[in-house]
Amino acid sequence: MEVAAAKLIGAGLAMIGAIGAGAGVGIVVGGAVQAMGRNPDATGTIQTNMILGIAFAEAIAIYCLVVALLILFVF
Repeated sequence: MEVAAAKLIGAGLAMIGAIGAGAGVGIVVGGAVQAMGRNPDATGTIQTNMILGIAFAEAIAIYCLVVALLILFVF
C-alpha cells in the first residue's frame, strides 16, 4: 500500500516541471507578440524563433510526462 502511494506522489512531483513549461510558453509567445507589434516587418523571423522556443519548452513538459509514466507503470 505504501509503495502505491509513493508512486503516485512521485509521479505528481515529476509533473511539477510542466508548470515551468507552461510559464515558458507564455513568456515566449508574449514576447513574440510584443516584438511583432513593435516591428511588423520582422514578423516572419520572430514567428520562426517563437515556434522553436515553444517546441523546446514543450519538450520539457513531454520529458516530465514520460518520467511520471515511468514511475507509475514501470517501477
